[in-house]
Amino acid sequence: MKALQTLLEKLDYTCIRGSLDCQVASVEYDSRKESMEGGLFICITGAVFDGHKYAADVVQKGAKVLVVSKDVELPEEADVTVILVENTRYAMAHISAAWFGHPAQKLTTIGITGTKGKTTTAYLVKSILENVGKKVGLVGTIETIIADTVIPAVNTTPESYILQETFAKMVDAGLDTVVMEVSSQALMQHRTQGFVFDFGIFTNLEPDHIGPNEHGSFEEYMACKGLLFKQCKVGIVNGDDAHWQQVTDGHSCTLETYGLKDGNDLCAQNPVFTNEKGQLGMKFDVSGLLDFKAHVALPGRFSVYNAMTAIAICRHFGAGTEDINKALLAARVKGRIEMVKVSNDFTLMIDYAHNAMALESLLSTLKEYPHGRLVCLFGCGGNRSRDRRFEMGEVSGRMADFTIITSDNPRFEEPAAIMDDIVTGISKTDGHYIRIEDRKEAIAYAIDNGQPGDIIVLAGKGHEDYQEIKGVKYHMDERELIADILQERGVSFE
Repeated sequence: MKALQTLLEKLDYTCIRGSLDCQVASVEYDSRKESMEGGLFICITGAVFDGHKYAADVVQKGAKVLVVSKDVELPEEADVTVILVENTRYAMAHISAAWFGHPAQKLTTIGITGTKGKTTTAYLVKSILENVGKKVGLVGTIETIIADTVIPAVNTTPESYILQETFAKMVDAGLDTVVMEVSSQALMQHRTQGFVFDFGIFTNLEPDHIGPNEHGSFEEYMACKGLLFKQCKVGIVNGDDAHWQQVTDGHSCTLETYGLKDGNDLCAQNPVFTNEKGQLGMKFDVSGLLDFKAHVALPGRFSVYNAMTAIAICRHFGAGTEDINKALLAARVKGRIEMVKVSNDFTLMIDYAHNAMALESLLSTLKEYPHGRLVCLFGCGGNRSRDRRFEMGEVSGRMADFTIITSDNPRFEEPAAIMDDIVTGISKTDGHYIRIEDRKEAIAYAIDNGQPGDIIVLAGKGHEDYQEIKGVKYHMDERELIADILQERGVSFE
């Protein structure tokens, strides 16, 4: 139980019904819960549902306090306190923080925003900080990690109540630091209010997430990203990005920049593409606030940016150059240019690229490495835009030396029909391809036919460990498929 006034102490509000002198047994925001006896219910307005419409229902279930941003219909005899606020999502963030005892104040908090690079950077930061003795939790697109507990993610950034609950669990588990991805949607919906980040990070900005139920324009998207820099103590930004000054306009934090261009506080120079027995990576010189030679075991110039972001953050934690390099070489991100050892002669990797823009960016990066053939294996999801299939087929046909068309998540469509659409795209190019519907058979074909110097990309599934067919999600992890294929051929790598 907590006093209502304690939960509301950081908010501007008006009590329009009932009394503030009461105790709250729980904080709720989902009207579907069976019992809310003695609870506080926050009426959230979403894209589809509006909690205000269920006010009478939750009072009938026992809720004693309602937090609202507009009028609600209630029985006259209802014994309930009604609190009016300007924005119930903003209120929920502060109420949740108070409910869990402000756990973020007991953690060093690192928030990473940007169009690309958030996930990889978060894992790099976690790896480096753990190398210097920090106990680090992670909240991101793939999963939430609390000590030894791993929870698959639903959203990149959870609702504020779940986020505060997660922070509390991290504190209880003895963690001292949390690194998290912060989406523009989360910033727009105030999910990260209720505390101030110690560090706010900006990776880059490109047009994305613009449309119904997301952002109305690129300007709105950019402004939402910029909210992080009004909610952090230290801002660390990619000074090479064309939009960084607009994103940080009106910031209330101190700012540092990093990048590959001169003039940044921390600069990466002389990037070198490395390929050591099929393991692609990047070496570069770091200058400015730090001075050392770095090596990251992830391919491409964007991996230099991701590494530089992590270096810029971890400098504040006293991480030495030896610790940084050790962590950069050890860090792996599931489904993000994740290399899987199958041969000393060629490279095989798994990546989440599942649209034309992401696939083109990935293949462009890989083409910068000396290679034999660039082989791209992918499918497309069913019950989604057919344009994506045409576009991905055209990108692969144009940029890859060979394409293996297979099945992804067909959902309620026939895999063969989806593959037909991909072929339509490839047919606009001179690209060579083969169709193999079964994904394991397709991967086996890629491995069995790998040639010296080849770079083989399994695109689209990334961190996903399922295949969705006719409304059912069947377990399917590409790492397990690869392990089975190697075992069937009597091949092993330590």
